[in-house]
Amino acid sequence: MKISPLESLTAGKLGVDSSKPVSLAAIHSYQMDKLAETVAYASRNSPFYREKFAAISGLDEVDAEMFALLPFTSEEELRGHGAEMLCVSQDEVARIITMQSSGTTGAPKRLFFSEDDLEQTLDFFHHGMQPLVSSGERVLILLPGKTPDSAGDLLARGLARMEVGSHIYGLVADPVEAVKALVAHPCEVILGFPVQILALARCAAALKIDMGRIRSVLLCSDYISKATCHVLSELWQCQVFSHYGTVETGLGGGVECEARSGCHLRETDLFFEVICPQTGAVLAPGEFGEIVFSTLHRRAMPLIRYRTGDYGRLHAGPCPCGSNIRRLDRVRGRINQVRELKNGCNLSMADLDEILLPVPGILDFQAVLERVANCDQLSLRLTLIPGQADTVLQEVRARLQGLADLKDLSFALELEGSGRIQPGKRVIEEKRA
Repeated sequence: MKISPLESLTAGKLGVDSSKPVSLAAIHSYQMDKLAETVAYASRNSPFYREKFAAISGLDEVDAEMFALLPFTSEEELRGHGAEMLCVSQDEVARIITMQSSGTTGAPKRLFFSEDDLEQTLDFFHHGMQPLVSSGERVLILLPGKTPDSAGDLLARGLARMEVGSHIYGLVADPVEAVKALVAHPCEVILGFPVQILALARCAAALKIDMGRIRSVLLCSDYISKATCHVLSELWQCQVFSHYGTVETGLGGGVECEARSGCHLRETDLFFEVICPQTGAVLAPGEFGEIVFSTLHRRAMPLIRYRTGDYGRLHAGPCPCGSNIRRLDRVRGRINQVRELKNGCNLSMADLDEILLPVPGILDFQAVLERVANCDQLSLRLTLIPGQADTVLQEVRARLQGLADLKDLSFALELEGSGRIQPGKRVIEEKRA
């Protein structure tokens, strides 16, 4: 088994011997130095951080203990004060990404990146993709890529540095149409949203369409269920890798190596913490909490202790591949997307994915929580492979009714007649008055 390719990236940034694993102590020392520089840089150049840290003394000598006491940066602050977080002139901004989260009526999030910031992401993609693909092969990218410096475009450019070709299809809405269109673009690797790739695989199998020799898949941008990984590896006899990243992290955050035992993090570009969502206390590796990160080199818009809202944990100890670079376990979804039921139990889209996606014939589903006759009702709109409705609906009902946590929940099932799936992240829509 090869060691994570992020080892060479990390060793190069640290200026240490790349013939042996970089020590955790060396990584931590580097991060503390860069965090101190970032805090000082942001305090000097960003009106937002200058005011946020105004009452804090000793910012030029930030150490690990002091850093853990610095205030967090929230999504609400990013929405309301994004322009004030800028540390460079508008002329130095190479890319602005505007995001309006689903169901949010407030100001959108706007992220600003310089050319140097984008280069860090390109470098990460170049190294991080090495376990999945080799020179001369092709990658099918099921992410937006028409806009320069978008996720798909940056991935394609990073792959080109490895002499790997790519085809950017974009997000999938009609999996049957996509399967037929992609026959003309055979690729060894497919990259995209978990449920979209699952829908492609199941449609191709049902239609008996040969997608070629797919040897690896990289899942990203949404919750990655164990069921999806299992089905893809069975249908295509391929390796399935996971990636963690958000627009805020610069589109890339961490990626699995051949051991597939957690995502190795961009330790020289980002510093990750996991905190208690209620108290803000930093948690030890192995404990689940909210994922927080800080940028180490970002020029245009540094983020310091940014609360992602994602629920996960850091692994303890070295990876089976031999690397000491810290790893992020499978992220369990968004904290604010967990729905509390009337019976006191919680329900998330991640829970539903693990329950329903193992059912053969399901391509996707939409979920809505409603209040009917003073009781909680879960309404599911299912997109299925044609001709399998009776069998699928029967198994779905059995799975839902067999769970103790859902015993007081009523269910309403209907079919999505268009055959379309959701071209983006999926959440349980809240419609309870």
